[in-house]
Amino acid sequence: MKKHTKKAVLAGLILVLLMMQAANLFADTIYVTLKFGSRGTEVVNLQKALIGQGYLTGAADGIFGKMTEGAVIKFQIEKKLIIDGIAGRQTQTALFSQQSTGTSTTITASRSSSYDTDLYWLSRIIHAEAEAEPYKGKVAVGNVVLNRVSSSLFPSTVKGVIFEYFGTIPQFSPVADGTIYNNPSQDSINAAKDALNQVNYVGTSTYFFNPDKSAGTWIVNNKTFVVRIGDHAFYR
Repeated sequence: MKKHTKKAVLAGLILVLLMMQAANLFADTIYVTLKFGSRGTEVVNLQKALIGQGYLTGAADGIFGKMTEGAVIKFQIEKKLIIDGIAGRQTQTALFSQQSTGTSTTITASRSSSYDTDLYWLSRIIHAEAEAEPYKGKVAVGNVVLNRVSSSLFPSTVKGVIFEYFGTIPQFSPVADGTIYNNPSQDSINAAKDALNQVNYVGTSTYFFNPDKSAGTWIVNNKTFVVRIGDHAFYR
């Protein structure tokens, strides 16, 4: 009896281990980590889910580019997930579980899409311009961008302000060198949120520069100094 019992227990343990291994393999097959540069059917399925819920526009082309990355970030922001623009198991589980909610999810995403887009770009320009600055300085850069949005002298959206050109020269150097597309730190994201929530350290300033790296001649001669925070001097 004891031999039979031992054999039965051993067989049961082997069966459990095999089932666990199969489950892990199955899970890995479903939740392939997708990120910028990924391609294939899994990306198509991801894009279809993002499109269906209002986070992404256009066709599901199977190429994980900047638009798909931005849509993933919007979803992560709304669902309070880790914001990295990467569709791993946690993000995909949350995304695909929402597909059955239909219209209500799409409406919610649509209502928040403007804020999410602003947060997406504002956090990136803050990170690119003020990664090494104190937190207050990060918020201040966000203040400048939002002050420009509110001014009739500049474009009326955050993205429009960031990508504005004067002739062939972009207004913000991170647009020229490509660092605008770097993933922001959590501090930069938090600073963008504070700026959007009207935390303001520089009043109506619409310009800033680093006096240690640039003379800022035009700004100094034509604008009014407001305050210096960290390495940046702010003018209105």
